[in-house]
Parts: sequence; C-alpha cells; structure tokens
Amino acid sequence: MGNFFIRVKLIFSFDYFFSQSLLFEDGYPILRHSASATIMTVRETIRRESANLTASERKISNAVLADYPFGALQTILELAERTGVSAPSITRFVTKIGFAGYQEFQRQLIAELRESRRSPLELKATEKPGSRRAFLADYARRASDRIHEMSASVPQEQFDRILGLVADPARAVFVLGGRVSDSIARFLSVHLKQIRPKVYHLPPNPEHWPDQLLAIRKQDVLVLFDFRRYQPDLQTLADIVARECRPSIVLITDKWMSPIARHSDHVVALPIEIETAWDSLVCALTLVEALIVKVSESNWSTTKKRLEAWDRLRLVPPGQSSEEKDDR
Repeated sequence: MGNFFIRVKLIFSFDYFFSQSLLFEDGYPILRHSASATIMTVRETIRRESANLTASERKISNAVLADYPFGALQTILELAERTGVSAPSITRFVTKIGFAGYQEFQRQLIAELRESRRSPLELKATEKPGSRRAFLADYARRASDRIHEMSASVPQEQFDRILGLVADPARAVFVLGGRVSDSIARFLSVHLKQIRPKVYHLPPNPEHWPDQLLAIRKQDVLVLFDFRRYQPDLQTLADIVARECRPSIVLITDKWMSPIARHSDHVVALPIEIETAWDSLVCALTLVEALIVKVSESNWSTTKKRLEAWDRLRLVPPGQSSEEKDDR
C-alpha cells in the first residue's frame, strides 16, 4: 500500500508540467481523447485497437495495461527500456491509438487518475441538475441510459465466465465491497446463500478477516466491489489474497479501474456517472440481479430443493407474521 501512495504522489508532481498545456473546465482537466458524451479511457482505447497492433506494439500495450495507469507514467526512454522496444516505436504506438504524441497520451492518463479520485463535492461543480419539475423522470432516463451503456460494454462471454465461477457448487464464494458498495455485496451474498451453499460475506472489520481468509482455497472465488475514491483496505485485502490464497478474483469497478484490477482475473468496468454530485450504482445492482437469476437457473432443481428447505427452517414461515406464530 505504501508503494501505491508514493506513486500517486509522484504522479501529481507532474501537475505543473502538464497544466501548461492541459485544458481545464471549472478547475478540472478535460479528457480530450474523445468528443463523445461517453469518454473512452486509454485502457478501452488500447483494447479496442488490440487486433491491429504489431508484435512490438503488443509488448507496449501489455506493459501499460499490466500496471495501469502507472505503467505509462514514466519517461518514454524508461518505458522503452522496460519493454525492449525503441522510443520511436512507442511514439508510433500512441499515434496509432489516436494521440498526438507521448505527452498527450500521459496527460490523458493523469486526467483519468484525477477523475478516479473526484468526490461528491467536486462532482457537484459540474453536475447537470436536469428538470426541477420532473426530476424523477429525468433521473430515471439517465439511469436507463447507463444500464443500456452497460449492456453494450460488458460482453456476454465475460458475464458467462463469471456466472460459471459463482454458480459452481464446488467453489466457495466470498464477497465484500467498499463503504457504499458493500450494500451491493451484501445484497449478492444474501441471495446466493438461499440458492447455494458456501457463500460468505466478509465482515467490514479487517481484524475479523483472517478467520475467513484461512478458509479460502485456490479453486474458490472472491468478488470485490470497489468504485472511485477506491478503498485502501480492499486493495490490501486483494493483495494478500492474491499472494497467499490465489483464488479467482472478480472485481466490479468503474471505467477508471480500482487498483485491485492488477490482482484480478475478471474485471467488470461499469458506468457510474449520472451527471449529479453522486455516482450511481444502478448498473452494479442490475449486474448483480442478473447474476442471481442465472445462478439460480443454472441448476433449478437443486435451487428449488434448497429454497424449500430454507423456508422450512425459518422461524417465521413465509406469509405468516410473528404474531400468528405466537398465537399457535
């Protein structure tokens, strides 16, 4: 963790140099690479162009993505030495993916890093409040737009791979989220526990983690939720689990990517911007609900038996109030 904060400090030491030519709006850097309403990150741009890259360019892209965004926040000569590719080849690579040069490429990365740390107070300055008379309808439209964006950006193949892990009864599933996103993690765990055994929601207190971490095996699954203003203790957890337990790690995050991504086997980047001071978790909830439905259907006969047994063991059977139970 110490290395992460040192690197963030080093990155922000670039501020003076880049502020000379970086465009700002309301005090914030503008992500200029795309003119569209939905800005494509450098990571997304590289992956989009992956099929068109040469062998040398793939070396560069792999180095950048393996330690994103820090892998490219060094001089072009340092990146060239690390990848074994010439500096002119790196210049051609960044031009090929749509940037005017290496400096603009780095400016975009730094702007993304700033975006990943923006708070509600900062987002308030750039919000679009929408209609005062029909705010609920306007907000619902925005949320619907984000869900449609998610459905187009998250491949069905990726969803199916994660589904296969979470539905596999031979694997234990451990889940945890951040300060706010843990509500989504808990929602997932509550439903999964009714559908299948060996589902564990890690407690919020890190002092209680070792007991459950000792039970994680290589074939198990750890699902983490971490959105911008990423939570340091979750990053520490991912680092420890990846090093000591080596399960499959599934990360649900945003397009700027939690640092947990470097430890993850599966990363789902969801839209969270909704043009208000508060980011939206509507896509995270939609993804989780879809996952719950498909896990339950993966072996419905087993799910049905478990739900029936679950209901028989409840202190208050479904449809009966506690007062009715007491009257018997």
